Amino acid sequence: MRTQVDIVISGGGIAGMTAAAAFGSAGYRTICVDPAPPVITEADPAADLRSTAFLHPSVKVLEQAGLWERFTAHAMPLQIMRIVDAGGKTPEPRVSHDFNASDISDQPFGWNLPNWLLRREISARLTELPEVEFRPGIATTRLATREGTALVGLSDGSTVEAKLLIAADGRNSPMRHALGIDVRTTRFGQKALAFAVTHPIPHENVSTEIHRSGGPFTFVPLPDRNEQPCSAIVWMETGPEVARLRALPVPEFEAEMNTRSCALFGPLKLVSRRTVWPIISQIASRFHGQRTALMAEAAHVVPPIGAQGLNMSLADLTVLRDLATPETLGDPEMLSAYTRRRYPDVALRVAGVGLLNRASMIDAQPLRDARARMLDMMYSAAPVRRALMQMGIGMR
Repeated sequence: MRTQVDIVISGGGIAGMTAAAAFGSAGYRTICVDPAPPVITEADPAADLRSTAFLHPSVKVLEQAGLWERFTAHAMPLQIMRIVDAGGKTPEPRVSHDFNASDISDQPFGWNLPNWLLRREISARLTELPEVEFRPGIATTRLATREGTALVGLSDGSTVEAKLLIAADGRNSPMRHALGIDVRTTRFGQKALAFAVTHPIPHENVSTEIHRSGGPFTFVPLPDRNEQPCSAIVWMETGPEVARLRALPVPEFEAEMNTRSCALFGPLKLVSRRTVWPIISQIASRFHGQRTALMAEAAHVVPPIGAQGLNMSLADLTVLRDLATPETLGDPEMLSAYTRRRYPDVALRVAGVGLLNRASMIDAQPLRDARARMLDMMYSAAPVRRALMQMGIGMR
């Protein structure tokens, strides 16, 4: 069986489903497939317990997709990003600086939501769109491209013929592999623990990164839970250390995370499972092939620092939507323009986030002292501070 559509999207994660909502809302006939159904409840053992901060340049494409109105009731604004250096001989704050969104905008830096909730709301939006067919539980298995079309084989034996294939199928993208597009990968020897905690001291909508060694320990504000302030935590460490921490009984784990958090929010209580995610940087050699655009982790991967990952994916989607017309959808000029517009910004962010991550991993005391001095210098120079904030949220 062969189905003809405008767009087929390989990958039904947050980025892929958002792309389906965006193009479906614009009237393009779209099929989105993914090998696994989206997990849309926190209690599900397979739930993604990480959270995503949508930086405000991402809001426009979410509004166009009909998603932002669904998100706002659940979103926590991020007004301040606080960076704390705790790299002294004992784990306690020695340098702390606040980067306030009011210095560059009348809007917060962004709004934070749990990933499992995003999947729930995007899935619900897709059911409202007559031009979108979402097929969870089905994978892309074959690809043949022609000058005017992409033929995508699916795991149920059917074939989809489309003007444009969007590969949003992850860092090991089978569609990217089918096109023979190379990637450059950097491994840091790190993994990330993601979980949620409650704490007695309110977070006041402040996202806090604590740097010592191994990687940042980051608090991201969430809505209150059981009348207690709540935060999502991403704790980056070496692979063996993450394995040790994950295996600890809860009381011992809570003791370790309270030491690592420098007690900034009082005693932390674990209120979710602990999930583990690998940390790499990766960038494809180009972001398009014949009748195909790579986006999200099929094109680029960064460590979870500065809320860059999904916002880079939404920047991909914004450019694709801007370039797409019914007449030019998937043609060589459109796709070449997509790579030209996205590659320089992505390459800069992949390199920059990688450098920040290596700085956060520093173990030697003299280098940790140098890192603290550098943080002081960056914060003290107001033009530099504002420029870094503007670049971080994509205003430049």
